[in-house]
Amino acid sequence: MAEITAGELFERMPKAFLPDKAEGVDATIQFHLTGEGGGDWVVTIRNQTCEVDKDAVIDNPTMTLTADAEDYVDVITGKLDPMAAFMQQKLKLKGNLNMAMGLMKYFKLN
Repeated sequence: MAEITAGELFERMPKAFLPDKAEGVDATIQFHLTGEGGGDWVVTIRNQTCEVDKDAVIDNPTMTLTADAEDYVDVITGKLDPMAAFMQQKLKLKGNLNMAMGLMKYFKLN
């Protein structure tokens, strides 16, 4: 089976979203992924819903995550520890860093 791409992960996000875990969350997250398979996505979590906009860039997101697309996929699929990726500057975060800590719990990853 072929590796999953960043684009496929973002396509799956709304279905993997756990609304009960995101009660009271109102956030827009800008993802800027570089390299092969990269691109820009905006994920909006509001009113216990999740929307993903491909090829989108917004002003003043709650948080911005910048990474190589392959590193991002490795973090999401468990091949790369998120904290290690952050410490090695493979994942760069800007804005509300608490959002990054909570983001994984809003989605079913398996």
